[in-house]
Amino acid sequence: MARTKEFDPDAALQSALELFWQRGYEATSMADLVDGLGIARASIYATFGSKRELYLRALERYGEQCDPGLLAELSQPGPVLPAVRALVRRYARESCEDAESGLRRGCFVTNTAVELAPHDQDAARRVAASLGHLETVLTAALVRAEAQRELPEGRDPRALARMLLVLLQGMRVIGKAGDGSARLRDAAEQALALLD
Repeated sequence: MARTKEFDPDAALQSALELFWQRGYEATSMADLVDGLGIARASIYATFGSKRELYLRALERYGEQCDPGLLAELSQPGPVLPAVRALVRRYARESCEDAESGLRRGCFVTNTAVELAPHDQDAARRVAASLGHLETVLTAALVRAEAQRELPEGRDPRALARMLLVLLQGMRVIGKAGDGSARLRDAAEQALALLD
């Protein structure tokens, strides 16, 4: 008779996401995962495969949790630029709060881009897909803003989306690095001025 799993794989994956997001890939040991997930090493391997495979699944989970909310924020009917401004200011605020809380997690995708993507093709592909998705969502929102005559003439929605993408990910890095509240607020407002 086959044994049933004595843990919730979904909850275990969420716990792994939190550990990897806080500590990074290299700094999270299998012992940390065993303790953090509350399951045996053999169960982790049997359910998720290697530590790397668990990390990549956690990265996918992160995207599943973040992407729909972002799309919903920028897809509301009506004027678009207030939603874009709110998004940029929220990133700045959350990045400040991240630094102030002492967690300094940053963005899991950006953390992966820095730590694993340079030498792990699977991680690099997932990072590229996530950043590409964010760029597409921002571009679509700014194309709508252009069509609704919210953007000044001559502004390139795709170039603006790329600038915002770099800004948003940079904010997460600055927030992770520590006290950058004034930098984050100033950068957000200067970037938003380009939309006027």
